Amino acid sequence: MHQLLNSAGAAHVRTATLADWPLIERFHRSCSEQALYRRWGRTRITRRDIERLLDHSSCWIALQAADEVVALASAGPVSREPGVFDLGLQVADVHQRRGIGLALAWHAAARARSRGGHTFSVHAEVSNLPMLGLVRCLGHPTGVRHEGTHIGVRVPLTGEGAVQPHVPRPKGDLLAAHHTADESTDQP
Repeated sequence: MHQLLNSAGAAHVRTATLADWPLIERFHRSCSEQALYRRWGRTRITRRDIERLLDHSSCWIALQAADEVVALASAGPVSREPGVFDLGLQVADVHQRRGIGLALAWHAAARARSRGGHTFSVHAEVSNLPMLGLVRCLGHPTGVRHEGTHIGVRVPLTGEGAVQPHVPRPKGDLLAAHHTADESTDQP
């Protein structure tokens, strides 16, 4: 178990397993429908969804107190693209903007690099300001692709512009056009 420090104090991160389903289910029930929809594209997450996620990626939960999950992160290889890892992240509404999501993303980046990863792939709705804000903090996008109401972003894990802890992104980047005044209250 690793400790994350954030503006709300300490959270502990550990690998998630299917045995964590009761904690993960309680976590998802504590998230707003809007936040669930932004992350999953729907508002009800089932045990089968988590089984699939665990089958295809490495997953971590951030816990505060004994059994309060405050965030869930995943990183798994993108099929037919060696070295590219998909990043998924959900932070409980009341714990956003405290650094938990960004710390989990750095954790996931380190794990992906240790498995031969060189790029994060992030696919999000254009309205998912928390995730787009987080991506802006991760590194310099190597590719931004618009697909209707969604955006696909690639962020290097190695080399110049790679994901680095504590390196803020400049505000005038490629993703800044998708942010609004509401961004300041709606980021991980």
